[in-house]
Amino acid sequence: MQQVLTMENREETPFITIIVAVLNNAGMLARCLRSIADQTYHRKELIVMDGGSTDGTRSVIESFRDHIAWWESKPDRGIYHAWNKALVHGTGEWICFLGSDDYFWNRDVLTDLSPYLKKAADSGIRVVYGRIAKLGADGQVVRMEGKSWEKIRWLMPHGMPLPHPGLMHHRTLFRDHGLFDETFRIAGDYELLLRELRNGRALFAEGVSTVGCRTGGIADTRKLLAQREVVRARRKNGLPAVTWLWLAVYIRSLIRTGWGRLKKR
Repeated sequence: MQQVLTMENREETPFITIIVAVLNNAGMLARCLRSIADQTYHRKELIVMDGGSTDGTRSVIESFRDHIAWWESKPDRGIYHAWNKALVHGTGEWICFLGSDDYFWNRDVLTDLSPYLKKAADSGIRVVYGRIAKLGADGQVVRMEGKSWEKIRWLMPHGMPLPHPGLMHHRTLFRDHGLFDETFRIAGDYELLLRELRNGRALFAEGVSTVGCRTGGIADTRKLLAQREVVRARRKNGLPAVTWLWLAVYIRSLIRTGWGRLKKR
């Protein structure tokens, strides 16, 4: 029988589940999986969800078979559906999600995060995050993102202030709040965290750089969709649908979209 996990009956050294979702990204996936396999922290498991790739992604996954606890390759209904399916198979006390373009910043990321995970669990905190490196097309660091919760918590009702790649979710968060809402296409991670953090707390792992991920990649039209989904997430969680900060960001996205269309003429 599977143990019912609470914030009290945890191990001293937490077990961590890493979930990677991928679709037709064979060229980048190997770096992601290698960064997980090379972690010095041993109490971990890796789950890979491939949405039915046709570009050789499956071969990359199979080459890491010895490091993977569970994987599948079949069509899904989007990233949040893939994550929800993976959660059924994960057994970790803490769970993090990496995109196939993302990778752990160094071999000691999970080792360095471990004391923060224990501190969070001791304090009843169910979200832990560090800093992430945003990389340009040349692979060089453009900027580091991630600030203490005390500095950014006021932003949570307006939009996503936390770097989600590599962010740690305690398993009880999903037990109490449910899974990702699969009707979202972009802001489902924000909506889930809003359920917890509109009244809860997060812990910033000071000094820990967790993940490298590329900048850009979201077209202006998708930025508009993301902003609309933020409105829907707030409304779903009983918050005002529109805030002054959201309105400013949305107007900026509208202007950029219009300017981009003019330049294409």
